[in-house]
Amino acid sequence: MSLIKPNSIPKIPFKMVKKELKDVEAQIRDQVRAFDPSVEPYIDYICNTSGKRIRPILAILAGGATGGVHEGHIKIGVILELIHMSTLVHDDIIDGADTRRKVPTANAKWGNGMAVLLGDALFSHSLLLATEFNDIEICRKVGKASREVCQGEVMQTQRRFDLTLTKKDYFHIIEMKTGALFAAASGIAASLSGTSEAVEQNLYDYGMKLGTAYQIYDDCLDLVGTESEVGKTLRTDLEKGKLTLPLLNLIEKASPAQRDKLNKRIIEQQPLDFPVLIGIAEYEGAVESALDTASEMLADARKDLEILQPSEWREGLNEITLYLEGLLNECRH
Repeated sequence: MSLIKPNSIPKIPFKMVKKELKDVEAQIRDQVRAFDPSVEPYIDYICNTSGKRIRPILAILAGGATGGVHEGHIKIGVILELIHMSTLVHDDIIDGADTRRKVPTANAKWGNGMAVLLGDALFSHSLLLATEFNDIEICRKVGKASREVCQGEVMQTQRRFDLTLTKKDYFHIIEMKTGALFAAASGIAASLSGTSEAVEQNLYDYGMKLGTAYQIYDDCLDLVGTESEVGKTLRTDLEKGKLTLPLLNLIEKASPAQRDKLNKRIIEQQPLDFPVLIGIAEYEGAVESALDTASEMLADARKDLEILQPSEWREGLNEITLYLEGLLNECRH
């Protein structure tokens, strides 16, 4: 398995949400200006590194697929994106990452203390913004997703270098850490459309599977990606002792001698050295198996969409799973 080739990762093919995404970007800029002038430049820096905006796209597509996109779908997409950005700030501090999207991280620019405070400021502002819905249920769902993300991060940090971590534990952690915001985007969007509980649940489940598959992809990317292509610091999972799915697969499939060597390094909380891993014969199979697991989740997510009436919006939700499938395939090359 070779490292990912530069410029080979496909783009998200969603011209149909181009107008709505412009509204998302405009609202994010508006929220930056809501901060005190002394704080605004810092928040602007964090928000100005445009990501894929997958969570707003999910909210827009789910809204369109359940009756039509309205302002509420744009707003929930903005809120969840701001929460996501705040968690990235904290992730980078924990991981000691220096770059994200090819620019210095907040902690690299201003130190960990300032970065913690900036992440907190953005996170709390997102929750305040949710109260503008004047709907306690929407606020509760946003709060629940936010709590899940934080719990997932706590549990992942708590279980570093932990040989008792099972695959069940791993999935539980990443469902909270990443899946929760994806599920909230599609599920809350359906709720804002006034759909049935069954439709809302299916879209919530779709988002959870999509987000979980995305995290598995990201965990594999940490092993097989190149920093020049990905644009962020890699191998942090190895250095910080995070037992991700490909590593759990490797421990499971390695020979007794290799497993003992890996376990010894983990018990002693030594960094899991990349050259050592790729020297193990089962390494490629362990990554491939993790990618297969993510691909199966995407297939299940597509089944969740069958409850929706056929439309270009439903097809858009389907296409986003195919986009991620393309990313998984890039990791296989």
